[in-house]
Amino acid sequence: MGLTLQIVHYINQFFGHIGAEDKADTPCQLRSGLVGPGLAFKNIFGDRAEIVATVICGDNFIAENLEDTSVAVAEMVAKHKPDLLLAGPAFGSGRYGMACGAVCKAVERRLGIPVITGMSEDNPALEIYKAHAYVVPTGKSTAKMQEAAQKMAELALCLTEGRTPPEGKYYPRGIREMVLLEATGAVRAVDMVVASLTGQPVTTELPLPSFEKVPPAPAITELSQATIVLITEGGMTPIGNPDKIEMSFATKFGRYSLAGLLTMDAERFTVSHGGYDNSFARADPNRLVPLDVLHDLAVEGVVGTVGEVFYTTAGNGTSVENATRFGREIAQDIRKTFGDRVGVVFTST
Repeated sequence: MGLTLQIVHYINQFFGHIGAEDKADTPCQLRSGLVGPGLAFKNIFGDRAEIVATVICGDNFIAENLEDTSVAVAEMVAKHKPDLLLAGPAFGSGRYGMACGAVCKAVERRLGIPVITGMSEDNPALEIYKAHAYVVPTGKSTAKMQEAAQKMAELALCLTEGRTPPEGKYYPRGIREMVLLEATGAVRAVDMVVASLTGQPVTTELPLPSFEKVPPAPAITELSQATIVLITEGGMTPIGNPDKIEMSFATKFGRYSLAGLLTMDAERFTVSHGGYDNSFARADPNRLVPLDVLHDLAVEGVVGTVGEVFYTTAGNGTSVENATRFGREIAQDIRKTFGDRVGVVFTST
């Protein structure tokens, strides 16, 4: 049998044998043939498919401009007119997962070909990109590379040969399709209610996401004795964005000093956030991080003291998983720094 399937593979700088974190700023590059984990796919595909090219890009490079860079990668892929794109697998890596997902989305839109990647169930990119790509379940680490490559290769052959992939071979994509049913929605809804009331099994036609319920913390009884800490998801950072917090799909948060400051100065602080018109916050950062008002309240005795640090990230498109991690890590740091008698003012856009 001759070669029938032409594939382009996307990987990051680590799997591209360029380097580790010190090379995460490597710009995108296109190489002929397979690189790194492409060998695992070659051994599985045999003569049924060939990786004709590999796109390699540093995780930080693409994360800092996810949309534009993923479109640029799609243009590289288009040069080879492939039948299919493979990305990763990314396993549990958040940045790599975001890159693979964004590239898959851009390639699918640009070329209209099947796109496949692999991630663990807790990868923050999964919920964002599962509707735009076929994402196979993987382990959290590269120790499961061979197993992940096997799953991705089998799915690739199913899709390109026109076969329906067996159930469970990829995460449900949450894509809604229009179908014609004899019973109206009202009848089906009543049937579901009756089944529920009579103890019969009920399957919803529209599964909804399940979010963790967090009970509110008890109220601060003596606000005048408390330290108040400022947090924002509006992307306020010192000039230059020293920690390179992404303007969207953030994978990190920042912790910055307010020691000696009574107000947020536009010459010291700016906004790195792509989801709203932040010109007013740039002109007066106190609109986003109300340090001036909080100090006024401290002078009046309404609150005790003002925390000498503030925490910040960009909420634009940031996954629930990453946001949850930020919250836990920030809470731990606040408790360690300020003790128990502390409150938080959280601003959001």
